[in-house]
Amino acid sequence: MTLKEDLIRDHAGLQENRQARRYFAKFETILSHLPRVAAEMERDSRLSRPELDVLGRHLTGLNHTFRALSHKYLMTGRDTGVFLGSLTVDRSASGFPVLRELLSMASDAAQAGGPGPPMPSPTALKDAMITAIVAERRIPTDLQYAMSQRLYHDELRQGDLFWPRNDVARLDLGGDPARHILHWSAWDGQRNLPVIWMMEVEDVGRTPLAEDYTRWTRIQGHLMAQALPELKLLTVARGVDGDFDHLHPKRLRRLTVGPMYSSAFTRQTEGLGAVLAAARAPAGEDWALAWTLETLEAERTETERTGWFSTAERAVWRLPPLIGADTGATTIERAAILPERVYQALVESRAPGFSDVVTYVVGRGRLWRAG
Repeated sequence: MTLKEDLIRDHAGLQENRQARRYFAKFETILSHLPRVAAEMERDSRLSRPELDVLGRHLTGLNHTFRALSHKYLMTGRDTGVFLGSLTVDRSASGFPVLRELLSMASDAAQAGGPGPPMPSPTALKDAMITAIVAERRIPTDLQYAMSQRLYHDELRQGDLFWPRNDVARLDLGGDPARHILHWSAWDGQRNLPVIWMMEVEDVGRTPLAEDYTRWTRIQGHLMAQALPELKLLTVARGVDGDFDHLHPKRLRRLTVGPMYSSAFTRQTEGLGAVLAAARAPAGEDWALAWTLETLEAERTETERTGWFSTAERAVWRLPPLIGADTGATTIERAAILPERVYQALVESRAPGFSDVVTYVVGRGRLWRAG
């Protein structure tokens, strides 16, 4: 069996209505905690305020993507007279939907408004459902399906979603017109996980980056081509530093959201999966989310000759001795977000491998850092 076949074998469709609804409800809960975790990191000075704003944009898009998919598959397992299909989840490597789901969603968005009868309004569909129930004495599953697809396409039309590729955008840092945060994100098709990138840069070009279309399109294309999980941050940063003489990277960060562990939807038997099994938490609290933040920081710059009469500054990157060259990062921070019941099981089991994991606990309406 090839690696590709083995990975696909671990993809499962959520074919029952209750199962699909529980899955989306679980992710709605999990995603609601992520902005609060990011805010805690900003308070601990592990994120800057502009980085917090950038993460907020991408996490909001991720939340909207899950909301759109929940509408699309709202009638999973119900007899609507059409074949609905089911949401395909990576139950081994990530717990998230597979890349194919996001590609399908992007295709649906691109074709919205194409040939076909106009969509009835939500009000018209609700009125038709009432008529079917009261006058025709039937369960209007066909109309419920039509409503779910109307809500799905409404979500696609508003546009603020996490797509398979989210192009490079720029956030200007106040007080210094030459400093920017370039940020972009993508759905890692190998691990089926959302990945967010942030690069703080100094622009020393004659024409500001915001006004230089040629240079802006080059950097956009360069960074999106480098948004690959197997590349080290050091490789990406050196590529920008070497190819763009007037754009100096100062810090590069990559946030990987996930995997998500759940005894109901994933098959992990080690690490957090084992902790979940020990917790035996009730439905709604039987989950854990991993979160990895890699950071590469410039230590200083050196002048390098680039021609007979020209020079350019190049960054020297801060790498820890011994392991820095292997990881390609200054620091790698692993975190876990856990319901209180699961955290108690983690503490009691003394599971190995979690001594360097920053733990955020949610419960009783609050979130706190436990370690």
